[in-house]
Amino acid sequence: MGDGRKQHSAGIALVMLGLGLAAPAGAQGLETLGTLPGAQLGEETAPAPSDAEKLDTLLSELADPDREDWERVEGEINRIWSRSGSDSMDLLLRRGNEALQAEDYPLAVEHLSALVDHAPDFAEGWNARATGYFLMDEYSLAIADVEHVLALNPRHFGALAGLGFMLDELNQPELALKALTAAQKINPHRPNINESVKRLERATGAAEL
Repeated sequence: MGDGRKQHSAGIALVMLGLGLAAPAGAQGLETLGTLPGAQLGEETAPAPSDAEKLDTLLSELADPDREDWERVEGEINRIWSRSGSDSMDLLLRRGNEALQAEDYPLAVEHLSALVDHAPDFAEGWNARATGYFLMDEYSLAIADVEHVLALNPRHFGALAGLGFMLDELNQPELALKALTAAQKINPHRPNINESVKRLERATGAAEL
């Protein structure tokens, strides 16, 4: 993989994982994803009531395009999403993410496969493994894992963005635009998402005149 492609892939992976980057808000517009290949969006897995209330507030704050501290809000959302409720599952996620950062993708997938096997309702496990598969250029496996993420957590901005970027690279601009537009409605702050939406709108003829 060339340096430019590696940097591009790393940027997408960071968005998917939310490593110092991202997290979601508002579920509006996600019905447009019903036409994505094999996507079945279900109910968001409910965290503890206190976390659920906190998430709703944070996601509402993140959806404000004028929000100046959006990176802090993203970080708080990601911290909540990264808590499985089990110390052992959290350890597997941490080991998987550490292996991703070390670019040991097969080891990351090994840890994260154990995680999704033992905690199939933990959306962040699927999201992290999707990132590993993406970085291994296993797009079909990555997209399948993203579908699990969105079934458990339809407001997952990182998963939606990652799906859109992958569909774009697979030359499916209309579907890519739907996924990225949904991510943008949830989190309007990411320049790479906003720029991709504008480019795809022009490419598909969806841009407003």
